[in-house]
Amino acid sequence: MPTEDAAGPDLRHHGDAEVRDGGSALVDLAVNVRTGTPPVWLREHIARSLDGLAAYPDGRAARAAVAARHGLPPERVLLTAGAAEAFVLLARALKVRRPVVVHPQFTEPEAALRDAGHTVDRVLLRAADGFRLDAATVPEDADLVVIGNPTNPTSVLHPAGSVAGLARPGRTLVVDEAFMDAVPGEREALAGRTDVPGLVVLRSLTKTWGLAGLRIGYVLAAPETVAELERAQPLWPVSTPALAAAEACVGPRALAEAAHAAHRIAADRAHLVAGLGAFASRGLRVAEPAEGPFVLVRLPHATEVRRRLRELGFAVRRGDTFPGLGDQWLRLAVRDRPTTDSFLRALERAL
Repeated sequence: MPTEDAAGPDLRHHGDAEVRDGGSALVDLAVNVRTGTPPVWLREHIARSLDGLAAYPDGRAARAAVAARHGLPPERVLLTAGAAEAFVLLARALKVRRPVVVHPQFTEPEAALRDAGHTVDRVLLRAADGFRLDAATVPEDADLVVIGNPTNPTSVLHPAGSVAGLARPGRTLVVDEAFMDAVPGEREALAGRTDVPGLVVLRSLTKTWGLAGLRIGYVLAAPETVAELERAQPLWPVSTPALAAAEACVGPRALAEAAHAAHRIAADRAHLVAGLGAFASRGLRVAEPAEGPFVLVRLPHATEVRRRLRELGFAVRRGDTFPGLGDQWLRLAVRDRPTTDSFLRALERAL
């Protein structure tokens, strides 16, 4: 099984570090939050919830709304302060012997497991294989497996059948679907499935709706798993404004808007990938097919190119903090065509 020394990449580095402090004036291609969000109607909805701040949060309506959105009973839903909280709850609440994280992917699940005292094995998917899932590399005795779909940062969308095929009796299968609502039709989603043993699906509402500062996400799992995770939460873990946002973001209007945005992202991503193709002669390669609201690229001297891009006004995400990648990788968020065209001109100068 391919593994990597845990002493390597900085698992706590995230894209927002690229645009903090002196980077706040840069054009942001480092953070995967949809631009132009939250929309006005959602801001106004959240603002109306402020009248209820004197009361303790009551999550029943939001929980029922999320359950209805996925065709599940409420006892299969747990609301969390962003998907990141769910990783901490899983690491602290579940009794596991051999957790495995499939990389490259979002690093917070491994960091949370290590913080909780677990020894974590890494399965590293290969660039030569397009970072596609090879189920044979996952140890049979792993009793917790974590995988992203579509995966951050590779933008790979694994077939639902391949991911579900990782399920085993006695194994918890955690699928991070934080970016699934950016995939047209949410094809390959496992959210809402109840026929996969040990399945835990995590969703985030912060990426599509621009709510990273509000912190709202949720877990979909068997009732007994939800109950176990809920016992590990503090009292009232999700604020009243976040609950209002959750209820609104799973309603018919929001789902229609998100579906439209997913198609627009796909078109904008195709424009970005086509533009990047012009730099193939300079050694730039795109990890394809990309299916998320970001693309992963490999190019010589990426560290220096990233520095030059900052000087030209653009922030991009370094790739060397993801296990399985190195300092030749960069992640680029998908933006609108004018922004992408400006970025491509800057990239030509940086190269």
